Amino acid sequence: MNERRADGSAGDVDYGRIGRGYSGHRRPDPRIARRIADALGDARTVINVGAGSGSYEGVAPAVTAVEPSRAMRAQRPAGLSRAVDAVAEDLPFADGEFDGAMTLFSVHQWTDVRAGLREMRRVTRGPVVILTCDPKLVRDFWLYSYAPEVLDTEARRYPPIEDMAAALGGTGIVESVPIPLDCTDGFNEAYYGRPEMLLDPAARQACSAWSFVDDGVRRRFTESLRRDLDSGAWDERHGHLRRLPAYEGSLVLVRATPA
Repeated sequence: MNERRADGSAGDVDYGRIGRGYSGHRRPDPRIARRIADALGDARTVINVGAGSGSYEGVAPAVTAVEPSRAMRAQRPAGLSRAVDAVAEDLPFADGEFDGAMTLFSVHQWTDVRAGLREMRRVTRGPVVILTCDPKLVRDFWLYSYAPEVLDTEARRYPPIEDMAAALGGTGIVESVPIPLDCTDGFNEAYYGRPEMLLDPAARQACSAWSFVDDGVRRRFTESLRRDLDSGAWDERHGHLRRLPAYEGSLVLVRATPA
């Protein structure tokens, strides 16, 4: 049985503590949404596991959301269906109930990734789509030179791509997802060419990895990045990113179909 926090959060993050304002910074990006929709194909009924505040649920005609955190369920827009209070590892649905399944920026927070993915496969007769980050690539981002603890945390939390593919079985493909310069979904790499955005504590709070580091790390990051922006040092090293239309970093889409 999963240990759940006061607001129902399961896994390694307490969204009752850090989730306030999440939906304001983590707005679905239409270009990433198209990639998810393409991966789901013609799936009509789709389960969204770890649905959070409901980002990207417009990618399928009928979405059933599963979200354990009360704080995150409360941020779902009025037009979305009510989310089911459940965890990935114990989905309250019948075998093969859905045409497709998705989990977006969520799998790294689960208590038992393999169990959760097996459950998604159990309730899904079509593709299972995972938007996640490749832990082998997360440290390649410029943020690592300013806050290595944050990206070390992400590299530790994100499950290896091959492990997820093995848990889902069937036929799998992995595709890199380009991140647009004006990406509206505020995860760390979304600010690859807008470093000033990460000086905002609210923007950092919307990226769960920052909740694993202490105030000293956050203060050192803010001071060093602001100093380099003021002096021009950041732009000397990374200024080309401000003009790069899209960035290919650690963001990937995993799609698995039954054998």
